Amino acid sequence: MKIFAERLKELRKEKGLSQAALAKGLQVSYAVVCYWETDRSEPTAPNLVKIAEFFDVSVDYLLGRVDY
Repeated sequence: MKIFAERLKELRKEKGLSQAALAKGLQVSYAVVCYWETDRSEPTAPNLVKIAEFFDVSVDYLLGRVDY
């Protein structure tokens, strides 16, 4: 899902985080974050919720269903 990859990368950069720092914050591997950001894989539902909570955004925003 390209929109998810783009929004994740944008949110990470806005917070000034490296992929490794985000991975540590989400308790996933660096490779997983890299795969998500390059649209090579998608997060599981529990990880999607973790990401939304971490960045204080909605799951709908991450999935491109809303733009705010």
